[in-house]
Amino acid sequence: KPNFFMIFNIRQFAESINFSNALKVTIATVLPILIASRFDHFDIGVTIAVGALLTYPSDISSNLQHKINGILVGTSIVSGTALLVSLSHPIPWLFYPILMTLIFFLSMIAVYGQRANLVSFCGLLSISLIFKEIYSGIELLEHCALMLGGGLLYLVISVIFYYIRPFKYAELLLAESLELTAQYMKLRGDLWQNKKNKVNIVREQLQIQVKLRASHQNLREALMHKRSNSGASDQNRKMLIMFITLVDILELALATSFDHAKLHRKFAKHPEVLETYQNLAYNLASILDELSTTMSSKTIYKKKFDLYKDLNALEIAKDNYENIITEKKDLDAILMLTTMLRYAEKQIEKVMTIERAYTQKSIKYDFKDRGKDLNKFLAPQYYSLSTLTENLTFSSTYFRHALRLTITIVVGFLIGTFLPFQNVYWILITIIVILRPGYGLTKTRSYHRIIGTVAGGLIAFGLLFVVQNNHLIATMAIVTMVLAFSFVQTNYKVAATFTTMYVVFIYSLFTPDIKDVVEFRIIDTFVGAALAFAANYILWPSWEFLSTPMYLKKSIEANRNYLKEIFQIYNTKEPATVQYRLARKHAFVELANLMESFQRMIQEPKSKQKQLPQIYKLATLNHSLLSSAASLGTYIQSNKTTKASEAFNVVVNATIKNLDIAIDEFEGKKIEETEMEDLIPRFTELKNIRAKELSENNDFQDEEIREKMLEAQLVIEQLIWMTSASEKIKKTVKALQ
Repeated sequence: KPNFFMIFNIRQFAESINFSNALKVTIATVLPILIASRFDHFDIGVTIAVGALLTYPSDISSNLQHKINGILVGTSIVSGTALLVSLSHPIPWLFYPILMTLIFFLSMIAVYGQRANLVSFCGLLSISLIFKEIYSGIELLEHCALMLGGGLLYLVISVIFYYIRPFKYAELLLAESLELTAQYMKLRGDLWQNKKNKVNIVREQLQIQVKLRASHQNLREALMHKRSNSGASDQNRKMLIMFITLVDILELALATSFDHAKLHRKFAKHPEVLETYQNLAYNLASILDELSTTMSSKTIYKKKFDLYKDLNALEIAKDNYENIITEKKDLDAILMLTTMLRYAEKQIEKVMTIERAYTQKSIKYDFKDRGKDLNKFLAPQYYSLSTLTENLTFSSTYFRHALRLTITIVVGFLIGTFLPFQNVYWILITIIVILRPGYGLTKTRSYHRIIGTVAGGLIAFGLLFVVQNNHLIATMAIVTMVLAFSFVQTNYKVAATFTTMYVVFIYSLFTPDIKDVVEFRIIDTFVGAALAFAANYILWPSWEFLSTPMYLKKSIEANRNYLKEIFQIYNTKEPATVQYRLARKHAFVELANLMESFQRMIQEPKSKQKQLPQIYKLATLNHSLLSSAASLGTYIQSNKTTKASEAFNVVVNATIKNLDIAIDEFEGKKIEETEMEDLIPRFTELKNIRAKELSENNDFQDEEIREKMLEAQLVIEQLIWMTSASEKIKKTVKALQ
């Protein structure tokens, strides 16, 4: 078994998008060196390889046109910056202004999003590497032309990989979303164990929601671009069905919250009921996890669980419990079980849809216009000049980071030039790789790079002590290069280790004093890391507590807008619109942004974690409010509801008013609160409506009566939750100011 799992993991790793990208850049760097060496032009091969290596970061998976455009811009910037810096280098009064302007400009274009950020990274690396050897005259033109050729070579290889398996990126993203959803569903199952730490489980769920948000956005873009390029191909259609259903599964899970403490009290003498439900929840998660594994490893899917058998067991447990109910007050427990059963039915149906889409050659699915509306959910990309100019202010984190990076690189260059350092370019590369806008990530990357450099050097020297064959050393260099690029996105410490190893192996083939080279490299790494770390602490640091209020405000605003859409539908009884779904999406996105901000804050020094308990409280309150709202929104879309009462609208307006007041507090508007109506009589009124239904209709088995009771229970409970959460949000926000 251990051997099987090891082989399986290796295969899964080899099928990953990170390994595929690593293979592309390794081929693009090794191939020109091998070919040029055959004709005794090793230097030419190395320059082409450097051009390919520097262009590689600009290649992010997307539609073919965007991929080509991104790589072309990346390679143009790589060769262009090398040309400008080299031409100005002999003239100090011209060199330093050009150097600082280029660094600042390249750092600022990160405002245009991920692709622009990576293109910026290409240019900054090119500026750093040009100091390894400054060219002039015709040699400089030849050098820049060869680097441009290396970038074009990488483009050709990347396009070939794209056509070999055009759906690979989308498939791997889909497998990732399946795995994350399975983890989330597993945690929901954990909540049914009475002795589990509920706080830790909720925190883990929020962290997974952040990852799912990013995964869904990437997958949405990939599938929409595929749809526009390849039309409604069968493969794209099946993946689109799976993606839409995955989003539905997550939203249904988020929209269906249970009072676990209350349920444990209700079923204390009948634990088998909750255990039956928990088993079903775990099996749901297991099927999604198995589908993820099968898709990423390209193996045959084997169904392990019969979910309908689990559902039948839950129905039997529910019926058995109903048969022993003698007191009317316990009808609450029956309604809870009915809600659990319906939730399970819907989730099983959705999981089965994913299973059928994956296993069957063709599948019919009614998109209900959702497929054509997906483009409305994509984050638009604008490259207008105003986006850049609006960020040329100290209030912009992009501006502060660009200024910080420019100063740090110039200081690093001066230190490396005027002090006895061997490789100034390595100090600059270390600064560029490590220095991030946030303190926490910079600190982590500094630590990982130093550890990786030292560990990689020790391992490489140990291997060189044993291995003397140059062919074997070259092979080890290629293997460690592939591994370095494979881990650069997932485990930076491991990536830094393998990077140091392949650098040592390559130098050992051509440099006799390899020990001195590595010693200098470790020293340069320490200097670069120290400069990056100090800069992020001293030069206009972007402490998270400064931006967290913005994320809090946006999350509360998004929740308020979503609530308005829900209550409009409940009053009008009209079907859900695209505006409703967009409001729901924005509410979940802004909550994820808030949680990301909180995660960054806890990585910062304790002295900078200002009002951390209140911020976490607001994050969990926003999550609670959103879950209640989504639960109500999901229910009114899938069930015929009664007319909204006056009491309902009064409570709803009070909830929205609380959120409005909280938003005004963030904006510095000290508005005098008008005395709001006492909501207790309104809740009493709503409960009396429900009590009247119960007293007038004793036949609980009647479907219509049961539906009214379910609606009354759900609406009243969610209104109580939302009103309470909004009131706490308002008070906590006031305490923050």
